[in-house]
Amino acid sequence: MTRILNLGPVPGPQAFDASCSHTLGVEGAYSDHPSDRGGRTMLGITERVARRWGYSGAMRDLPLATAVAIYRSLYWDSLELDRIAEDFSGAIAAELFDTGVNMGPGKAAEFLQQALNALNRQERDWADIAVDGDLGPATLRALGALKRKRGERGRAVLMKMLECLQGARYVRIAEGRPQNEDFVFGWFENRIGALG
Repeated sequence: MTRILNLGPVPGPQAFDASCSHTLGVEGAYSDHPSDRGGRTMLGITERVARRWGYSGAMRDLPLATAVAIYRSLYWDSLELDRIAEDFSGAIAAELFDTGVNMGPGKAAEFLQQALNALNRQERDWADIAVDGDLGPATLRALGALKRKRGERGRAVLMKMLECLQGARYVRIAEGRPQNEDFVFGWFENRIGALG
């Protein structure tokens, strides 16, 4: 499988462009699947999100530029992904972005926070951080501590952990709502391991 971004630091705009292109490819065009609670969706943007953003047209007609602007604001900038791409890892930024689009940015941040807490060796390497879905200064400090302590190996392990947490959540939501089983194969095929 080809990695869309390397595990090392990457300029933020380059990371966003590669991440956005990948996620647009995975999300596809228009969808209104009866089992999908998101309802009418275009380019991965649900009607609810598009309306909150101010788009009032038919979802099938959602312009690509609008989808990209929503991706940038709601799913990239809200997670400080330029900073993560530039200071830590373009691939980790891409993973958090894709997870944010699929599960919500708060859930992507929670996965990162859970993984960082599990990696801190009982707080010997850095203090535990709140698992609150808010990717703020404490989370970024813990990420920096992982980089200093573990380097490239830390990036690789963190990527595996983020994907494991995401995959486990897919199984849980399918167990909790059988209609989600319609999507499990595609989620694992297109989202787990898809970024390298």
